[in-house]
Amino acid sequence: MSDNQLPAQHPDAPAPQPGTVAEAARQLGDDTLADGQWHRLHPATPLLRGGLFLVAVLGYLIANMRERLISLFTGGDEFRDYEGDPIDWILAEHLVGWALAVVALVLVVLIAGFYLSWRMHSFRVTQEAVEVRSGILFRRHRRAALDRIQGINVNRPLIPRLFGAAKLQVSVAGQGASVELAYLGSAKTDGLRRDILRLSSGAKGQPQPTAGPAGAPPSPGAAGAASDYVTARVNELIVPDWEQDAATPASVVRIPPLRLLGSVVLSGTTIVLLAFIIAIIVSSIVGTPWVLFGILPAMIGFATYYWSRFTKFLRYSIAATPHGVRIGYGLLSTSNETLPPGRIHAIEVRQPLIWRPLGWWEIRINTAVQGSSANAQQKQQSGTVMPVGDLDDVARVLALLLPGLPPESGDDLVRRGLLGTGSDDDYTTAPRRSWIFNPLTWRRVGFALLGDVLVTRDGFAHRRLAIVPLARIQSVKITQGPWQRRRTLATGHAHTVLGPVSARVSQLGRDDALRFFDRVTTAAISAAAADTSEHWAADPE
Repeated sequence: MSDNQLPAQHPDAPAPQPGTVAEAARQLGDDTLADGQWHRLHPATPLLRGGLFLVAVLGYLIANMRERLISLFTGGDEFRDYEGDPIDWILAEHLVGWALAVVALVLVVLIAGFYLSWRMHSFRVTQEAVEVRSGILFRRHRRAALDRIQGINVNRPLIPRLFGAAKLQVSVAGQGASVELAYLGSAKTDGLRRDILRLSSGAKGQPQPTAGPAGAPPSPGAAGAASDYVTARVNELIVPDWEQDAATPASVVRIPPLRLLGSVVLSGTTIVLLAFIIAIIVSSIVGTPWVLFGILPAMIGFATYYWSRFTKFLRYSIAATPHGVRIGYGLLSTSNETLPPGRIHAIEVRQPLIWRPLGWWEIRINTAVQGSSANAQQKQQSGTVMPVGDLDDVARVLALLLPGLPPESGDDLVRRGLLGTGSDDDYTTAPRRSWIFNPLTWRRVGFALLGDVLVTRDGFAHRRLAIVPLARIQSVKITQGPWQRRRTLATGHAHTVLGPVSARVSQLGRDDALRFFDRVTTAAISAAAADTSEHWAADPE
């Protein structure tokens, strides 16, 4: 049997049952990359990977030969003594021809290596997994099970966008288990994502037709291919990919650029910047002017942070799709991620003190994505799904992230959890005797069980509301220190996967903490037993 074919089905084998992954795979269209056969990446991949490496090497050589280049273009003495410059030795020994031959040989070897790496890098999508084979001398075969997929992200950096290429990242639960396909054709990337999500969902029936870019004219043939290519690249730069598909629902939240800019400026980084400026001024006054030499690098660093943060979340979009929540953002480099149902382990709505007069909030999440790459680590640290929005925006986003939250009571409870103080009928709150531990926040501390979620609230300088689906809770713990024991207090913890969100209720009364442990444990076990999000679109038996 060839290694690029799926095993043939036995003639006597039963047909795939409706609602199964096998049935979904059989009903995918012919023009799909999810056909179980091995495929290669975009032909421009060697250039996008190796070409950038060669540009970096060229920049290094130019930086080290700047004196000779300056003298060449300014008419100076080209053959004067450059200390440590190997070109002088090459010219003196009449080895120019050999040097050019060595450079040409190195370029040929590098180009051949990049080409072989592309030829040996292939992938396939079967009914069970996404598989990737790569490597020349040391072969590597990575397999990401479909039922472990936590999200699929289509990333389009600026340079690959010019070539009509995109990067597909399949995030899978487990340490270093995610796979990356860099790069694929931009249009094929979106289709492959839809097919992978459909295979993971267990949906039955024919797949929905895919709409092309809104207003796309018919292909004029080979004569207009170059013009169409340029037009497509310009459209991708002007209109984000998630807005070109007419079948995709519109975003439920729009962030005005001025609000986004204000949220970036009114942040902890600005406080650090102001402290840095004050320290520079004080140091200059007291007689240490050498610190002025650190101003320029520091200002470049702060400016880079502000610019990257602002451009990253421009053209922000969040909407519901048949296979989960789609989140898109980016100006020059765009990102478009789909989170399938049941893959969000915790949600946090937070409000820094400096945002309180403006009524702005931020939403972050935990997902079971782990890995050694810088992208995975950055994702774990931030986990931002809405960078800034008002209470109405918060309600709309939470309705997408938690479709099982009862709308009639959930919105009111969340608002009271964000803004309310003191005891109420839904929240179990901290007793008055806990004020010595939390003098500013003890009135806000509390928890509530609402449907299939646990809600916790706390914070004064940063108001926090954590919402954890009970089926995603990994463990429950209560702790009590010696000082808490004297005041009959305890702290409750609901553990989820690693991420920026933590569900913790501090300084509860001892009896309330014991009830927290029992109620959350029982509810989490029941919710996990009834959870069907592994194949979210399959019909129940």
